[in-house]
Amino acid sequence: MKRARRAAPGPLPVLGLLLLGALPGLWTVLLLLRREAAAQPEPEPELEPEPRPPAGPPPGRWGWERSPAARGEPGGGQKTFRALLAVPAAASREERGGEGRAAAAAGGGWPVERGIFWSRELEERVPPGFAAEEAAAWLSAARGARVASLERGGCGRSSNRLARLSDGSRACVRYGINPEQIQGEALSYHLAGVLGMQERLPPMTLALVEARGRQWEPVREELRGSHWAEGAVVSLTRWVDNLTAVVAPAPWGAEAGGGRRLQPLSAGGLGGLPPSQLVELVQWSDLILFDYLTANFDRLVSNLFSLQWDPRVMRRATSNLLRGPDGGLVFMDNEAGLVHGYRLLAMWDPYNEPLLRSVCVFREGTARRVAELHRRRSAAAELRRRYRAREPLWARLGFLSERQAELLQARVDFVHRHIAHCRAQAALL
Repeated sequence: MKRARRAAPGPLPVLGLLLLGALPGLWTVLLLLRREAAAQPEPEPELEPEPRPPAGPPPGRWGWERSPAARGEPGGGQKTFRALLAVPAAASREERGGEGRAAAAAGGGWPVERGIFWSRELEERVPPGFAAEEAAAWLSAARGARVASLERGGCGRSSNRLARLSDGSRACVRYGINPEQIQGEALSYHLAGVLGMQERLPPMTLALVEARGRQWEPVREELRGSHWAEGAVVSLTRWVDNLTAVVAPAPWGAEAGGGRRLQPLSAGGLGGLPPSQLVELVQWSDLILFDYLTANFDRLVSNLFSLQWDPRVMRRATSNLLRGPDGGLVFMDNEAGLVHGYRLLAMWDPYNEPLLRSVCVFREGTARRVAELHRRRSAAAELRRRYRAREPLWARLGFLSERQAELLQARVDFVHRHIAHCRAQAALL
């Protein structure tokens, strides 16, 4: 009998065997594709463009309109506050957590929230300064008090006087070289109120010099020796005892070698800063923003200007800035702001603008007020409203011109764009 021949296997079983043999190779290819895809870098978020300065006079002749890096000079560009207070981009999350825990152990907590704002814990450590109620009480008393005596010295220029009032308090009486200096002092004081930082400025009001008037009658003879014009408007600023000089901290407090540029502070050097130094930086961030808005050249900017002939000037006291016994900064003598400063933008903005760009951490309340003034286009209107409501002699000196009001709004807009740029940069870290 013949054996039955087995049928040859059909095409389907053969195909199945082939696929089964190919599975390991396919799995290897898929793994390689996944690894290659994972290695591709994620697209970076789009940066907010660097803000352009407001339209105005051309840059001055001192060469400060660009950073050292842009000029090809040694020393590199200035580092921002945000970059200084954050860890380098290459640091791991574990390293960030370790630095944050170290700062918290020091009693300060992590100093920056949401990339660009000083933490609430840190802001709560800032000395309160001149409380609104206390300032209002002094201003009311000073306006009604008589001037009991006038003394030379202690209040700046030789034309100024230290006054003792009939209520026992003392005040610096400032007599401007021209009226716009007193106007700038008064407007700067009330702009600080609009920005929510008036507690850093000593209370100030205006007074009318009248030798036969009730307020000045006791010092009629002293007025003759002062050479003050009858009917002149002067400022009365509350005298504060026990103030001490302030030297600018890093990243502005040291000259940068032969180039005489400010030394940037390394990011690693801030992780161990004590809370007291961080508290001072909170106040400096407000100061630099305030001086940019008012175009005040008679504070840190004047020190920077002096670097061209005094390479150690940044290690000396900052002009018109003092420290109270509680550690709070006092923004003194703001008569260069707004009116006088706006006439000299071409000379001083090449210093003021780089200072603003060096700050990328802000008090949240300050940033919020700037954003509101930007959104409503109301910087001059808010200042006028406050000035007229709180200064009885405002009409004697008048307000900003239309052009000056436009410059104030343009500078508010520029600060707002700068804050937005800092926020976009912080998103990359």
